[in-house]
Amino acid sequence: MTKPPTRRNPADGLGFRVAFLLAIVLLPLTVISVVKSMTVIEESRGRSEAALMGETLRAASGELRYIQETRGAAKVLSKSIWPLVSDNGACSGFLRRILELESHFSLVAFVPVSGVSTCNSAGRVFSFKDDPLYLRAAQDRGTSFAVKAVGLVSGTSVLVITHPVFDDAGSYRGFVSLSIPHSGIRAADDGGADGKRPLTMITFDKRGVVLTSTLPLDDVALAIPGDRSLATLAVENAISFSAPSAAGVDRTFSVVPLVRQELFALGSWPDAVSGGQNASVIASAPVLVPFLMWIASVVVAWLAVQRQVIRHIQKLGRSMISFAGGSRHVGDIDVSGAPSEIREMAEAYEQMTDTILHDEAHLEDMVHQKEVLLREVHHRVKNNLQLIASIMNMQMRRTSSEEARAIMRGLQDRVMSLATIHRELYQTAGLSDIHADELLSTIVGQIVKLSDRPDRRISVHADFDQIRMVPDQAVPLALLLSEAVTNALKYAVDSEHRVADLWVSLKAKDGSRALLAIRNTTRQPRPVTVATNEPAGLGTQLIAAFAMQIGGTVERRESDGTYELAIDFGLRPLSDSEDRRQPPGEAAATPEREP
Repeated sequence: MTKPPTRRNPADGLGFRVAFLLAIVLLPLTVISVVKSMTVIEESRGRSEAALMGETLRAASGELRYIQETRGAAKVLSKSIWPLVSDNGACSGFLRRILELESHFSLVAFVPVSGVSTCNSAGRVFSFKDDPLYLRAAQDRGTSFAVKAVGLVSGTSVLVITHPVFDDAGSYRGFVSLSIPHSGIRAADDGGADGKRPLTMITFDKRGVVLTSTLPLDDVALAIPGDRSLATLAVENAISFSAPSAAGVDRTFSVVPLVRQELFALGSWPDAVSGGQNASVIASAPVLVPFLMWIASVVVAWLAVQRQVIRHIQKLGRSMISFAGGSRHVGDIDVSGAPSEIREMAEAYEQMTDTILHDEAHLEDMVHQKEVLLREVHHRVKNNLQLIASIMNMQMRRTSSEEARAIMRGLQDRVMSLATIHRELYQTAGLSDIHADELLSTIVGQIVKLSDRPDRRISVHADFDQIRMVPDQAVPLALLLSEAVTNALKYAVDSEHRVADLWVSLKAKDGSRALLAIRNTTRQPRPVTVATNEPAGLGTQLIAAFAMQIGGTVERRESDGTYELAIDFGLRPLSDSEDRRQPPGEAAATPEREP
């Protein structure tokens, strides 16, 4: 019989394999889509950085123009201030008039080489000796820029522009200083960004200190990068990049130097790709969407295969497994909605099952007929043997010779034993095997029953394993047992008529061999010849012949009070039941061939 199917691994299913193959096929396309999406993102970010660079330059262009104008004013003032320095009142008045004309200046001053300014627009005395700008101007005889966090007059951040002053002979006499309150970037008229991404501007010095911002100082973390310091952004050329802000929001930044190595403008706006509160979700969309489409395609393919193919195959498979397991109920195999290939398969399977069921019914009928015939043969043989035994019994009644009667009685017992065997074969035999335990147990009981007389009390101990044997081996084994038990019963009772014990057993050994043992009690020496004048050794010859026929070896053991006969033989495979090379009962005639 076909073994029941083991639990199936889901990975071995058709749906999984189709989905897996489709996933492999679509994976390169998904990777290409992701790469393309990332390329588009990078291009969009690059355009955003370039656009921010332009917006920052436009926003800072007004400040740059203002710084250039102030630089030009400082240069012109340095040419005209020297003739007035000898008259401190005239010099200070001249500078105050400049301040009145250019109100955006907070302080205009002339600083001599001594570092103490008395000529200035404030009319006060200022010492520049400890000012780094004074030290720089003494060494660098050109226009200089510096950012001071606290101006001398305004008290706020100022941008200081200086230019050296020379006398008519070309000797250095000091420098003029123009201070501009650094309150914020003055955006150009054509500068500014759109409303969707407002531009945020801050200024900082070379140390990374934020000087001004278009945002409140408490919110300046939104406008500066979080992965680098402002001091590292003090570069000579304008740059742009994308990075998360100090507040954790992705933004695009652009740095423009306003004053070389002194003042810088940082412009920023939300990242074009991810900006806003949903930055993380939007940023992952170019990667997430292709993979979601890839997964959706695999799931759709699996569902399509599941509905169009697998569920119909599973229905056919359940019916096939049930049919192969022995059930002859085909069940529901309606696959009308399946593809034509599966419908053809279902039709072929249905035709095959109909043919198998028809052939099995025909074979069962033939087997039944053969079994009936075989049982009838055994029944008729049993009847004929009983008839022969009856004829022999009639003949014994007509015979006056005790010797002839004893010989005929022995023959009658053997004939009755054969009849008993065929009766059991008629009742228990099949076409292929015989239950040896049932057959031998019945034979022992029948022989003991025939031998049971008031003057012979016998206690039988039977122990038979459940062993199935082919008929060609079971029949000679039964004849051997019948002869051995008959002989054992002859010598099992002593002259004092005490109860005798008889042990009969059939035990399996290692699955391929068996051991038949007959043991009886004996309380007197076994005679060489029997009282019936039967030829000596006939029973022994019959037992040896039957043992040879079943392929066994005979061993006799005798000890105080017991006699044992043991036959060790190999069990023939049940598959040999059809190979009946030697008809049963042939061994019974073998001993008669001896001279």
